[in-house]
Amino acid sequence: MRSAGFLSERQRRFAWLGFLLAAFQAPLAAKLIDDASWFFAVVVAGLVATVIIADDAQRRQPETASYPE
Repeated sequence: MRSAGFLSERQRRFAWLGFLLAAFQAPLAAKLIDDASWFFAVVVAGLVATVIIADDAQRRQPETASYPE
């Protein structure tokens, strides 16, 4: 049995939604806006992706068995 990650299924879906929105908004903002404020969306997408990857890594670890002594 695999261990659960630190995100619930609902939080995981919202994380993916936030990542996709930030990832698609950044190039659009870079094209439409003259300043570098689009870079904030890139940073947010990177942070959310890091959280999703960390949750995946924790979910893939095997559950430690606790044996009674």
